[in-house]
Amino acid sequence: MRRRDQLSLTQPWIDHPHAKELEQISRILDQQPAMAERVGQDLVRGVKNPATGAGGMSGDQVLRVLIIKQMNDFSYEQLYFHLLDSASYRTFCRFGSLERMPKRSTLAQNIKKVRWETLETNNQLLQKYAENEKIERGRTVRIDATVTETNIHEPSDSSLLWDCVRTLTRLLEQAAGTEAEMPAWRDHTRRAKRRMLAVQRAKSNEKRVPPYRDLLKVTHRVLGYALATRDALAGSAQEQERRLAYELNRYRVLTERVIDQTERRVLKGETVSATEKVVSIVEPHTDIIVKDSRETLYGHKIYLTGGTSGLVLDCVIADGNPADTTMATRMLERQKEIYGRPPRQAAMDGGFASKQNLQEAKALGVSDVCFAKKRGLKVPDMVKSTWVYRKLRDFRAGIEGMISFLKRSFGLGRATWRGEQSFRSYVWSGVLTANLLTLARHALD
Repeated sequence: MRRRDQLSLTQPWIDHPHAKELEQISRILDQQPAMAERVGQDLVRGVKNPATGAGGMSGDQVLRVLIIKQMNDFSYEQLYFHLLDSASYRTFCRFGSLERMPKRSTLAQNIKKVRWETLETNNQLLQKYAENEKIERGRTVRIDATVTETNIHEPSDSSLLWDCVRTLTRLLEQAAGTEAEMPAWRDHTRRAKRRMLAVQRAKSNEKRVPPYRDLLKVTHRVLGYALATRDALAGSAQEQERRLAYELNRYRVLTERVIDQTERRVLKGETVSATEKVVSIVEPHTDIIVKDSRETLYGHKIYLTGGTSGLVLDCVIADGNPADTTMATRMLERQKEIYGRPPRQAAMDGGFASKQNLQEAKALGVSDVCFAKKRGLKVPDMVKSTWVYRKLRDFRAGIEGMISFLKRSFGLGRATWRGEQSFRSYVWSGVLTANLLTLARHALD
């Protein structure tokens, strides 16, 4: 598909604070054309001949639309409406007043093509811009962790079995609509839902076991239907039928894992570790995060590095639930990679504190290392003086506000995009948008 590079005739900016912020962001993007170029490269990935076909959205337009979406935490339907309704948003996104607006599905299709690696690289370009503008030098940093949840319901063994039954049944119904000869199967969704509700309403563990056994029996039966249908479709010449076979096999693997963990936990009384558990068949990449032994969250742990300017200098989306002590040196090393030198001062939460981390940070070239809780470490070993320690400790608290800003204004409390790669893109798009808005406000001050 051809990508449009020529800019459309747009309306002038209106006299409003939000429009002035958009105008400043637009100027920053114009000064960093490599950001739009990288997005444009993502749009044509996998396209055999990008120079032919109907004209599509340019990389610059897709990047700007993505920023508007994340800045307002819009759904795709809301994004489409506001682009139609707002002259300021159309001006920002480089859609002319007479230009035909892309449909909701087109907006979603283009935004989802932008890879998280591209957004991370664009964020590093912003760091260079901020350094050149003397807004942020990366000399004093603060590091902390938070959790971004995936868009799933509260998991339980019974609800997961029900999810498996209804998902496999939906795929079986789609397979029945093809021309291929399908093996016989029956719809057991009503029975599975009743057993799931019976488990949830049971008042004791003893009363939960019988409906659990029947729910497992139903799930095994539906799994058998799915395996037979998968085998019937696997060798088909039709792409749609092969895709259905692939989906059936993907959910077959997840269903087997859910059955296994349920039988072990409910029938055998075993303890299944968090690393072995499946908490969602829609978002199987979801990690179980236990915060201070008092709260359980389902998503991914996010490590953030902030600067004195309020910019988010770096973001790492961790796998599993690593201890903070294992991430301190890695976050500082990444700062050295971004800026070509380590930060002079670093402030971190007490969870990052350890003698080894202090030694490694000092060896890396960090002069002052402040952990909010000393954990047996001495102030003179960490920083030059008690006054410096107090200043850095107070400075570290500011990252809590940055995290709150990201979650309240840019949707990082819960990622609504499906799939692990899309989850990472969602987080990075929020970070990038927050940084652009912060830079715009610096320019307006």
